[in-house]
Amino acid sequence: MIVRIMGEGQVQVAERHLPALNKLDDELLTEVESGDQDGFRRTLGALLDAVRSAGEPLPDDSLEPSELILPAPEATLEEVKAMLKDDGLIPG
Repeated sequence: MIVRIMGEGQVQVAERHLPALNKLDDELLTEVESGDQDGFRRTLGALLDAVRSAGEPLPDDSLEPSELILPAPEATLEEVKAMLKDDGLIPG
């Protein structure tokens, strides 16, 4: 799966990492819905760190379509809330 982190670039993430990423995504969804700013900031950082460590960066000049787009690390709770779907940022 090709994941874009807004403002950073794309990484190729193996499907086997999706369960762990979905767990963090579920936590993030709960924190956004409850307005937990501190939890949101912590979990967003953890989710992005997990994607970076699990993924293999694609070259900057690569123009692959992203299957998933994640917010930038500095995104606000309100910006992420606008990006959320019923099951969070990561489908599944």
